[in-house]
Amino acid sequence: MSGPQQQAHLFPVFADLHGRVVLVVGGGTVALRKATALFEAGAVVRVGAPELNAELAAMAARGDIEHLAGHFIEQWLDDAWLAIAATDDDGVNHAVAQAGQARRLWVNVVDDARASSVQIPARVDRGPLQIAISSGGAAPMLARHLREALETQLDASLGELAGLLGRERGRIRARFPQLGARRRFFDRLLRGAVPALLRKRQHLAAEREFIAQLHAEVAAPRGSVALVGAGPGDPGLLTLRALRVLNEADVILHDRLVSDEILQVVRRDAQRIEVGKQAGNHHATQDQIHALMLEHAKAGKRVVRLKGGDPFVFGRGGEELEVLREHGIDYEVVPGITAALACAAYAGVPLTHRDHAQSVRLVTAHCKQSADTLDWHALAQERQTLAVYMGVAGLDSFSARLIEHGRAASTPFAIVENGSRANQRVIVGTLSDLAQRAREHDVQSPALLIVGEVASLADTLHWFGDAPLRDAPAIAAAA
Repeated sequence: MSGPQQQAHLFPVFADLHGRVVLVVGGGTVALRKATALFEAGAVVRVGAPELNAELAAMAARGDIEHLAGHFIEQWLDDAWLAIAATDDDGVNHAVAQAGQARRLWVNVVDDARASSVQIPARVDRGPLQIAISSGGAAPMLARHLREALETQLDASLGELAGLLGRERGRIRARFPQLGARRRFFDRLLRGAVPALLRKRQHLAAEREFIAQLHAEVAAPRGSVALVGAGPGDPGLLTLRALRVLNEADVILHDRLVSDEILQVVRRDAQRIEVGKQAGNHHATQDQIHALMLEHAKAGKRVVRLKGGDPFVFGRGGEELEVLREHGIDYEVVPGITAALACAAYAGVPLTHRDHAQSVRLVTAHCKQSADTLDWHALAQERQTLAVYMGVAGLDSFSARLIEHGRAASTPFAIVENGSRANQRVIVGTLSDLAQRAREHDVQSPALLIVGEVASLADTLHWFGDAPLRDAPAIAAAA
């Protein structure tokens, strides 16, 4: 049996229908709602139906719409740019959809996503500023619920603000021809007095303040760098400060492990540069990152160095700040939720517990050289939790050294792969079979290893994603 049909991913557009013909088929309440919105958008609205309700008949009498009396025929689509089927007869609605498809015409069938080639979104209307919300036809009531919530949050003066900025667009572009300078002007303006004056209906004062801001002397931009922790991957774990900085950035230098979901919330027009490190070439790549930070900051840009987890936990943030300080570049650090905290929490593993562990060690063992510098005797002590940032290679050696220095082979472990993300997996077992379990389940980076008695709690306290995996995966029988 085939699974459910995947919902289409729609591409949102705002159509200019002013002076263009739109056909609405239907004469009832739904058709009235669509025809009214289309008329307000400046469309030439034709409503086809045997009869119209009282409100539509009144619109026709005023000349707001044209009534096509009778049952649907394909000729009604002549000259139309868009058609909306809004009858209570599925046969008529599908006939409109099929005829429109044959003409390569966009057709919306009300409450029938599969028959529609275009969806009409729920709208929040603030004059020139409009917010459209669509569920792709899957959950129209959810879209309407969100619209009602936004209606209460967005002041009506936003439309007047959009109108003011639209009228003054030419002068703004002439005053600030460079995109970066223009963006900074808008940042200042929208956080200043103009929006507040419009909310108080003080239009003349708002225009005067706008002119003052437009012609104010602006110092040459001074570049800066913000080291921002992206957390483990779930955008809901970003801090409010991180979101603000990401939406003010001109350039974003991001690690390869920063999730696509995180990158979706950053400023859309910011320049994005992936600076993931290549295995065996860390030093050269780090030098390149330093050079990129300096290049863009010295050009007066706001740079975000976006790191998975936290910049100061195995993120080389200290090295980068030393370089920035040496060259006189302004900087700040926005902490992120590091992998040890996030992965453990999303796996249901408390890093400390009165019955099991009174301390936590954060350890990195990405390569043989780093492993050789570890204090294995201290790491092998009981009643502590090890949170190990490491690649999936080298687990045989790591577990063997811990056991060699006194950690019990029966010590529980949990590997959290893609912690906090939709594809999170948790593999559990004991130290003696650590490497074997990782190979059996083909563990891939990013992954965090937790060693200690608390890891056994993953079996009972897990809450996110699937239950932990303990046994080797079943091998399908050959066909």
